[in-house]
Amino acid sequence: MQIGISGASGHLGQSTLKELAARGGGHELVGISRTPQAIAAPLQGRFGDYDEPSSLAAAYAGLDRLLLIPTIALAPGVRSRQNIAAIDAAVAAGVGHIVILSSCGARDIAEPDLYAPYFAAEQHLMRTAPRWSILRMNYFAEALAEEALGSLGHGLLACFTENRVAYVARDDVAASAAGLLTTDGHVGATYNLTGPAALTGEQRAAIIAKASGAGMGFLPMTEAAMRAALQVMGTPPDIARAVICLHHGMASGMFDIVTGDVQKLSGKAPRTLQQVLRKAFA
Repeated sequence: MQIGISGASGHLGQSTLKELAARGGGHELVGISRTPQAIAAPLQGRFGDYDEPSSLAAAYAGLDRLLLIPTIALAPGVRSRQNIAAIDAAVAAGVGHIVILSSCGARDIAEPDLYAPYFAAEQHLMRTAPRWSILRMNYFAEALAEEALGSLGHGLLACFTENRVAYVARDDVAASAAGLLTTDGHVGATYNLTGPAALTGEQRAAIIAKASGAGMGFLPMTEAAMRAALQVMGTPPDIARAVICLHHGMASGMFDIVTGDVQKLSGKAPRTLQQVLRKAFA
């Protein structure tokens, strides 16, 4: 079976290819990227650029299964356009089973919301692909680790209001994707990939404090105050908008979901936030 990963040069793409290679099974693995030279042998590298849809037809040719990993483009409308172009190219290339990476809490919401492209991609995939699956990921634990590293100086973890998030480790998402791509029974399924517990802001701050050995508190703040803080820090507008959307998502309960889907697909229990942060602060 020929399995492709589109967006293979990023952290998640590389981790997924590593997981697939470790599973064996005699599959031919194809990494699709704007930098295919970064795909190490014996894996096959192919050029494919979401912003050049004509390049995707050849990149996806002959694939039995394909995982589409979205870019991190933040400008309004860009990721929706990229995702739809990639899905259309995969369908036109005759890919047998198309899997997309989406987000927990994806719902019908208008651009420029950060999560609008996920829902648009899900809907387009279901309407056009003969066989499909959706992997909805919770918020990456590694992203919180980066935020925590930046917060140690002032010792405060900020959010709009108290909320719960079931942070998932990036490698657990990769292992789950690899499990889905190499087994049967997933056509038409939507999975929610989460960590083992939904943690409050206070709990997250306490875990960060223990992992880092530094003081850390949780600070609820208004949207206006957060926007002002981002402006003072000189945060670029697209990134500031993404941060505000993310915190709205947390406050609305988008990530307050715990499932057994990581265990089901990967065959192993998901890492805890404590495990990810201990590694990050080591």
